[in-house]
Amino acid sequence: MDRILRATAGDGFVKMSAVTARDTVQRANEIHGCTPTAAAALGRTLCAASILGNLLKEENGSLTVRVNGGGPIGSVIAVSDSSGNVRGYVTDPSVELPLRPDGKLDVGGAVGKSGMVTVSRDIGLREPYIGSTELVSGEIAEDITAYMLESEQIPSACGLGVLIDVDRSVKAAGGFIVQLMPGAPEALIDTLEDNIFLMDQLTTILDEDGLEEVFAQVLKGLPYHFVGEDAVSYRCSCSRERVAEAVMGVGRDELMSMIAEGSCTEVSCQFCDAVYKFSPADLQDLLDE
Repeated sequence: MDRILRATAGDGFVKMSAVTARDTVQRANEIHGCTPTAAAALGRTLCAASILGNLLKEENGSLTVRVNGGGPIGSVIAVSDSSGNVRGYVTDPSVELPLRPDGKLDVGGAVGKSGMVTVSRDIGLREPYIGSTELVSGEIAEDITAYMLESEQIPSACGLGVLIDVDRSVKAAGGFIVQLMPGAPEALIDTLEDNIFLMDQLTTILDEDGLEEVFAQVLKGLPYHFVGEDAVSYRCSCSRERVAEAVMGVGRDELMSMIAEGSCTEVSCQFCDAVYKFSPADLQDLLDE
């Protein structure tokens, strides 16, 4: 089961959230027909959005992470609700690049780094809160770390990973974000930095030992306790009613043209594999409205 865990440590100076999301990322992989590199880019972004969305205090809030670095994959979009359920897509899921010299997927090359990471929070106000920072590497985790510091003024560390199996399915996926509260002692910061530097590869931990072991390694030597847990999944909020509203948005003249063609209009959700069909009679009903 995919889930997010939250913990505090270091006398409250440290807050940590981590997610294991293999099924969620695999669902996205299946929907969009991703190459391994595209699946890794999308999966990392989904995991980051899931953690950040789960940190929202507003019950009906939502959060969107958009990454565009000018690379061949185009934009990477992930949307989370306040529980951490996510949906997302990449502009071109067919992009595949040679492995990096270290044998890892070249996510940074696919995403590029001549662009921005943008985080938009919709918490029910008239306008969403939007923050953006320049990309550091296109590898997503480093970019989220930079965003948290520059836009949110919260010193943080982010780790994200997606492990693709030999059959191109997702074997493991997840991530963590550690946040430092104001006044955190230098010794505590040094401990966290050492732990993160020395920890095993994130996807190996998730695949072999489980989510709790991520906390054990990142917070090694610090007393900590878990403060919350939520199940998460790939969840799209599309519906026929919402799609109908979008169809109506094309305008009266375009609707009349579509009706005159006399054939069914199909609208596919960009986040999931749902297809909505509207007959000429359905379109006429929309026009009448």
